[in-house]
Amino acid sequence: MNQPLTPFHVAVQVRDIEEARRFYTGVLGCAEGRSSDHWVDFDLYGHQFVCHLNPQLGPGGKLTSHYNPVDGQGVPVPHCGVVLRPAQWADLAARVQSHAIAFIIEPCTRFKGMTGEQSTMFFLDPSGNALEFKAFQDIEKNLFAAG
Repeated sequence: MNQPLTPFHVAVQVRDIEEARRFYTGVLGCAEGRSSDHWVDFDLYGHQFVCHLNPQLGPGGKLTSHYNPVDGQGVPVPHCGVVLRPAQWADLAARVQSHAIAFIIEPCTRFKGMTGEQSTMFFLDPSGNALEFKAFQDIEKNLFAAG
């Protein structure tokens, strides 16, 4: 049963609100929504992405991830992100590269020639939150296809 997608809401913790603002607006190009001294909403491709201050992370503090093997690469867990259209994905990859952001997994195609073939990339925000952005050439066929 296909239903129209509605925006998701996800909240992550960050060590510094201003640092998060610079990254999510300046690097990823997100518009800022409501905010306070302790949190800020961002429009992440039409979804509500919220950064909440965690003072316990402290200056220079970063979250750490566990890594699971997927198609021969270590995927950070937890992670979140957005499935984009191929042109949006390519634009974002170029934007991230132009800001010299280090990739955990460089922009690539995973599961080539198989069900679920997708373009993907992983990188961290300044607080260590792992972000994945992916795209499918045929999203209807591949997004939820069984392997």
